[in-house]
Amino acid sequence: MKSLGIEKIPTEGCGDYYGHAGIMERRFSPYSDNGGSVVGIAGEDYALIASDTRLSGNGYSIFSREQPKLFKLSDKTVLGSTGCWCDILTFTKVAEMRMKSYRHTHNKDMGTKAVAQMTATMLYHKRFFPYYVSNILAGLDDEGKGVLYSYDPVGHAERNMYRAGGSSCTLLQPLLDNQVGLKNMQGVEKTAIPLDKAMNIIHDVFVSAAEREIHTGDAIHFNIITKDGIKIETAPLRRD
Repeated sequence: MKSLGIEKIPTEGCGDYYGHAGIMERRFSPYSDNGGSVVGIAGEDYALIASDTRLSGNGYSIFSREQPKLFKLSDKTVLGSTGCWCDILTFTKVAEMRMKSYRHTHNKDMGTKAVAQMTATMLYHKRFFPYYVSNILAGLDDEGKGVLYSYDPVGHAERNMYRAGGSSCTLLQPLLDNQVGLKNMQGVEKTAIPLDKAMNIIHDVFVSAAEREIHTGDAIHFNIITKDGIKIETAPLRRD
């Protein structure tokens, strides 16, 4: 080995490097979970999506109390994203760039179904180093009916009528299954949910989650998508 200019480093007397007391492992993760929750409900002529406004750091730190996780992509489509905030900003910036390019090329806005496919393609494109985000896309389809699409980090999409995502997903989704999906309930007729009832349900499930999950709180940010456009409303949550 000396002919190659390589010599074995002696290990004797190197307790600082090889002894039990001297070994220290360093770890680095490119991801960070900044918390937050998103809930969506699709109705006959509306799509309702809401998020909390707390942006958390590692542990108990709070970076912002006024940061919603909803991003308007068009007059009929809103994207809700939670997870790693830097990945969320990167993903939404690329999505908005593609939406603008489509608008300039075709002289019209991209439909919700096309946006849903584009979102899945963008996530799958980064499957070997995925965006650390949980996405829910809400909007109106070509017939004016509300639709929701939920995604995993590598682009698998599922069309739903209600969905929860984010740090308190395990608390929110069972309540939606009971109140919206009417799961495991007998003698109950499934009917379309009016907009005001959907808003009350989302408000109640967020209040419940904020009581038990520290990364969800401060306020609820609603985006109400109808044929007339997108209306924004807010409601307070606990701030501790």
